[in-house]
Amino acid sequence: MPTNNSPENDSFFIKLIRAITGGPKHLRDPHLFHKMALIPVLAWVGLGADGLSSSAYGPEEAFRALGEHTYLAVFLGLATALTVFIISYAYSRIIEHFPHGGGGYIVATHMLGEKAGVVSGSALLVDYVMTITISIASCCDAVFSYIPKGYHHYKVPVACILTVILIILNIRGVKESISVMVPIFMTFVLSHILMLVYGVFTHTDKIAPLTNDVQSGFSHDLSSIGIFGILLLFVRAYSLGGGTYTGIEAVSNGLQIMREPRVKTGKRTMIYMATSLAFTAGILFLCYSLVGVKPVEGKTLNAVLADTLFGNWPMGNWISFITIFSEGALLLVAAQAGFVDGPRVMSNMASDSWFPHRFAALSVRLTMRNGILLMGIAAIALLFYTGGSVSALVVMYSINVFITFSLSQLGMSKFFIQRRKDDPQWFRHLLVHLVGLLLCLTILVITTIEKFAEGGWMTLVITSVVIGLCYLINGHYVRVRQGMKDLDETLLDVPLSAHGEPPAIDRNAPTAIQLVSGYSGFGVHTLFSILSTFPKTYKNVVFVSVALIDSGSFKGAEEVEALDGKGGAGKICGHGA
Repeated sequence: MPTNNSPENDSFFIKLIRAITGGPKHLRDPHLFHKMALIPVLAWVGLGADGLSSSAYGPEEAFRALGEHTYLAVFLGLATALTVFIISYAYSRIIEHFPHGGGGYIVATHMLGEKAGVVSGSALLVDYVMTITISIASCCDAVFSYIPKGYHHYKVPVACILTVILIILNIRGVKESISVMVPIFMTFVLSHILMLVYGVFTHTDKIAPLTNDVQSGFSHDLSSIGIFGILLLFVRAYSLGGGTYTGIEAVSNGLQIMREPRVKTGKRTMIYMATSLAFTAGILFLCYSLVGVKPVEGKTLNAVLADTLFGNWPMGNWISFITIFSEGALLLVAAQAGFVDGPRVMSNMASDSWFPHRFAALSVRLTMRNGILLMGIAAIALLFYTGGSVSALVVMYSINVFITFSLSQLGMSKFFIQRRKDDPQWFRHLLVHLVGLLLCLTILVITTIEKFAEGGWMTLVITSVVIGLCYLINGHYVRVRQGMKDLDETLLDVPLSAHGEPPAIDRNAPTAIQLVSGYSGFGVHTLFSILSTFPKTYKNVVFVSVALIDSGSFKGAEEVEALDGKGGAGKICGHGA
């Protein structure tokens, strides 16, 4: 016989919702964390895709910024690959020393103070909304490149539908949503390895002419604009290609979803992501130069490169299409990082009272549903506001990333300076973070100045509004806590008188159950209310505390078991106690 709480008695609407989002997960499942956590390869798909997909637009922006000075592209590729490894190594140190996730927000808060933390956290939240928005918009641009222009007005609605699908997948659970996208990720990896390796090995005869072009181009520019002019040109192109590095922090922010041992899994995932991104971005610059790629209206440089390389192959057009289509599909996978890491940053900020506490709560699927919904709704709003324009979104995207990067590198620099007496390798680690800080600040300043009028100002305004809201929310919680403290002290001010031995406990007598979190004025007042309202009814009182499992405590089986030992505990007292 089904009980009143059994699924058979649920309404049609409840059954439909559960069919879409999945049934509740059970905390008592001994394999729960093993089932939900990600191995390095799946973490590379779910979080590393954000970094790898940036090769679709980062290197192109940098290459276009060179203008006619394309001989610098080879050096730009080397600088880009080196920067990827420097920033990735810096974030590996963050994974090692801040193993509970949160990335830039946690580092800034602990090392630079709560003001720097709320700036970093707010920038991260806006960044992850941008991650979702620009990834889905870029995906639609790739798909609609093969659709007649008469249907292009459906681009934004399709982008919104894709966003809703990702919201549902993430509410069901991280591992489920990532597993669906593994084939897309692997198609991108295999097709791009083929394109890049084929592009280099079939153009080895162009290496000598390319070397001559570099020498002649450098000599010409040296005589016309000077070494300082060449340096400024290079730094500008390098900075405007900053979108290449925008997903590197995702692994350290999402460390909570890694399989144990988390630090080892996270650092291995970082190696996978850094190596794949450095290889893809660096070799792309080399291929652009060897093949002599020129911008074509309505096409990305990667599409031009694929068409040039595969054009003479049997079914070459289809291979080129699959390569670029997989690039667009990977951008959809990259949006996953925003849904995975954004709510986690939000939950960390909620735990510190910068966001409403409900954003740290877990749903019956043990996902941060409130954060996922807010990220998705904000992304849909941005899609409508910008009309799905990638050019507008990419400007807004890059600035916030490097605000967080810069604060993280500054925080870690301070961390190793403070540990100089305990860590014999402190100076080596400090040097890496100082170099990373210099690179990040350079990219941040130049990008902000260059793109301020093209949308950079909007990013700064949105981030400032989020910071302002955080302070309003935090101020509300401060006032509430102070009010509760004052009331609690008032309620504790009760006269006490001596009494004899408490009466023996009769376990069969009527018993009241009172929920408590600890000894406080509220608890004492509630106890007095029970005794005065039912003076002759209850002879015993059982005090029960209940452990709350939220995103802050849901970090592993050991944490849940520890809460299980504390929560649900009861103490029985006689009436006279």
